[in-house]
Amino acid sequence: MRFTTLALLVCLATQVPAQSILVLSKRDHTLAIVDPATLRVTARVPVGNDPHEVAASADGTTAYVSNYGFGAFNTLAVVDLVHAKPLPRIDLGPLRGPHGLDFAGGKVWFTAEAAKALGRYDPAAHKLDLILGTGQDRTHMILIAQNGGSPNSPTILTTNVTSGTVSIIDQEPLRMPGPNPGGPNPGGPPMPRTDWHQTVVPVGHGAEGFDLSPDGKEIWVANAQDATISIIGLHEKLLLDTVSASVPGANRLKFTPDGTLVLVSSGPDLVVLDARSRREVKRIPIGHGSGGILVQPDGARAFVACGPDNKVAVVDLHTLAVTAHIDAGGEPDGMAWAPRR
Repeated sequence: MRFTTLALLVCLATQVPAQSILVLSKRDHTLAIVDPATLRVTARVPVGNDPHEVAASADGTTAYVSNYGFGAFNTLAVVDLVHAKPLPRIDLGPLRGPHGLDFAGGKVWFTAEAAKALGRYDPAAHKLDLILGTGQDRTHMILIAQNGGSPNSPTILTTNVTSGTVSIIDQEPLRMPGPNPGGPNPGGPPMPRTDWHQTVVPVGHGAEGFDLSPDGKEIWVANAQDATISIIGLHEKLLLDTVSASVPGANRLKFTPDGTLVLVSSGPDLVVLDARSRREVKRIPIGHGSGGILVQPDGARAFVACGPDNKVAVVDLHTLAVTAHIDAGGEPDGMAWAPRR
């Protein structure tokens, strides 16, 4: 019996990632830190009004939470994950309605819906170091794609819900005139620099949840109002296909790590699509409504927020069935992984 128990513990240790699950409760205004092995909440930390999305630093010591409020708020809550306590919030000034979050290149990237913009915060310098306007309505979710390039020149991807578009924003070289174009040395060497270039790709109505395929080639976008999935070629920056997936109200979309399946939150169901054939595999009943999706790094499980039922459903991605639930607080939604330190 002792040998069997030891073997089981070793098996669990090898299967469950050395990370914590972070789950936001919109009703309780808290961030729950969850042990993925036991599915139990180990700590709850207050994060302020209307928390919607969360991202963790690469070292797993800090979490950042957007205080959204449809433009009523303008802060990012900060959580010390090591000591499970709140830290001073980040005041975003006129960048109101922060929602989507990503952590890349040592910095926090966020959308600001009410400002029709996105921004970047440098935790080391304790200041905003980039603001880019999209000119699109309800710039909502954000993802930073490195695509094997330099962390200093990423590709920024956002969905713009009301405009029904996706913004693809790259840094490109820009050659400026010499240092004294009107002075005594107008023929001086040009000054190399970079600038940001936005390509706006029309998709469907209510474009919201999206993900980049693991191979970095395709952007899949869930269109809540059209109940469709738009597929964009990242390198072509063009709409490649629109899939009639019957996903009304879809608000989140995630690939599995191996790129074989696509998971979509659609009302009471988690819709599973085959990425190659673009056909439905299964609809998994989640509850009275589905929201945020988090996929385990090894692809074994997915965690789906069910706000109306105040729980997070745990889905076995091998059997495509709900196997457990997490009590992470009222109206759970945004989730993220945080490496354990």
